[in-house]
Amino acid sequence: MKPTHDRSVEEIHMEDVYVARQPIFDKKKNIYAYELLFRDGTANYVPDIDGDVATTILLVNTFFTIGMDTLAGGRKSFINFTQNLLQKKVPLLLPKATTVIEILEDVTPDPELIDACAHMAAEGYTIALDDFVYRPELEPLIAMANIIKFDFRLTPQAAIKDYLKQLSRNSLCLLAEKVETHDEFDAAQKMGFELFQGYFFCKPEIIQGREIQGSQLTLMMIMAQVNSNTFNCDELERLIARDMGLSYKLFKYLNSAFFARASKVTSVKQALVYLGEKEIRRFVSLVAMSRLAEGKPGELIRAACIRGKFCELLGADAHKQTSPSEMFTLGMFSLIDAVIDQPMEKILGELPLSSQIKHALIDAKGRLAGHIALVRSYEAGQWGLVARLAQALKLDGNTLPALYLQAYKWSDIAAEAS
Repeated sequence: MKPTHDRSVEEIHMEDVYVARQPIFDKKKNIYAYELLFRDGTANYVPDIDGDVATTILLVNTFFTIGMDTLAGGRKSFINFTQNLLQKKVPLLLPKATTVIEILEDVTPDPELIDACAHMAAEGYTIALDDFVYRPELEPLIAMANIIKFDFRLTPQAAIKDYLKQLSRNSLCLLAEKVETHDEFDAAQKMGFELFQGYFFCKPEIIQGREIQGSQLTLMMIMAQVNSNTFNCDELERLIARDMGLSYKLFKYLNSAFFARASKVTSVKQALVYLGEKEIRRFVSLVAMSRLAEGKPGELIRAACIRGKFCELLGADAHKQTSPSEMFTLGMFSLIDAVIDQPMEKILGELPLSSQIKHALIDAKGRLAGHIALVRSYEAGQWGLVARLAQALKLDGNTLPALYLQAYKWSDIAAEAS
């Protein structure tokens, strides 16, 4: 029996709402959309069951209070809806230009559901069938669907090929979800898929015999040095001032709408005074990472930014205080293997990072390992694991949504400026 939810609407607050986003790419690894994953922080389930008033209002408030533009950067948002919410036509409360209605695999395609979905399709909403497994009774939904999603973890590729034979409509867009390796990405493309969801872009494409280039090592050394306790403000100012590109990007970042400054920042010294040494250090790290990641999907930089800032914020909220610089570096470097396409152990072996960072990223052990595990679990929407890790780290679980929102707001602005 599914759990119920009997809190009053007045008791629902934004700090209760856990929201994460997962990127959906096109063939060129450009962002097409985000799937939004959410749950109510007071119950260990996704709040889309039973169609009760509190849950429905929670769902709607999530997107209107935070703002779908904030969550998805103006791109399309894939959102799961169950039978009750579809039959109540709850998706009609959301903007049709950016909302993709995902129909879950366990729906019963009865006349009431089919009529509701047909109404929403006629209104111009995009319809996607989630975790698709062909059944003849799904034909009415297939006929009105725009996108069909196949789970590459649950469904063998041979079975997917058989299902595709049942889908002869040329207008259908195929989306491969849970694509976790570059080989799966390539296989899905060959099968005719146009959209791809999963963390393959966060995995290295390791080529045997490839060496770390000198320019790459220099940039990684800059990232490590600017976040060390021995790197002082004067050195930081000289580093930025002698790099025209870095100075330009810093001024662009500071003069963006994010800071809403009345007067423009025109010197490195002004920037240091306004932002402070710690924030400047993070920005230099970000620019170095963006240079390292040239040719990689832009979402990889955003993911590194989110992880870095989220780790930093988690560290500040920790039972035992940790160094903000160390935590930021932990998050940023957690994706360095995907950026460089080299094993993590080989990369970190050449850098002057703390033993705790290396231990966490190479062996998944030590006092920092739990923090990076929590960040990874949050971005994947593994809410049960998030709750257990937060408890083990003595973190207040109710603060996590606000910290994550702060991290990806910062990451979007910072990544664009870099």
